[in-house]
Amino acid sequence: MSVTFPGESAEYREARDRLLAEEVELRCAMERVAAARRSLPPGGAVPEDYVFEGAGPGGEPTDVRLSELFAPGHDSLIVYSFMFPRSPGDDRPGAADGPCPSCTAFLDQLDGAAEHVTQRVSMAIVAKAPVERLLAFARERGWRHLRLVSSRANTYNRDYLAESDTGSQLPLLNVFHRDGDEIRHFWGSELFYAPTDPGQDPRHTGTVEPLWNLFDLTPAGRAGDWEEQLDYCC
Repeated sequence: MSVTFPGESAEYREARDRLLAEEVELRCAMERVAAARRSLPPGGAVPEDYVFEGAGPGGEPTDVRLSELFAPGHDSLIVYSFMFPRSPGDDRPGAADGPCPSCTAFLDQLDGAAEHVTQRVSMAIVAKAPVERLLAFARERGWRHLRLVSSRANTYNRDYLAESDTGSQLPLLNVFHRDGDEIRHFWGSELFYAPTDPGQDPRHTGTVEPLWNLFDLTPAGRAGDWEEQLDYCC
């Protein structure tokens, strides 16, 4: 099938066809990577059934174990570590106590997808902030579909590479698999820790975040000096 758009030049079409070949190659590479991910051997057994602080039907604080984050009939659990608070040593205004704007933007997007995602797999958002503060921020943000729990009383964040040695929180995404009574780690967004070329961010969740992928479709691209904010006043 030959594709053309109104007013385009022959030069544009030649360049676009070359780019299309690269896009097809990228699609094939993404499929290969996804297939390789699915064929990973069993990961490490979870060292304990972590107890998180959650909320009951009336909003009252209640304990919830990692095993209880798997909904009935689900054998996969996606857990995103939300940087809230961010860093005990960060001297930017509100940085130590407040939520990470980039994480917040990502969760804005996940909240919209959560009802679809949880038809097949379970998903939870974990943060070190007290559960009351976490849920209050969720209400302020308008999140309706995310399951949020606090890890302030356990070592989940440290164990699964979402906390530095100094206590700074890190935005790792981890996937767990349950087989009977056994829960194992399946995959983590280790690309966060991999070397990057100059001007690149880690892109460890890059294939699942619409925001940056949409920017990649425009002439300006990601515009390296732009960062997500909690609010946009202008």
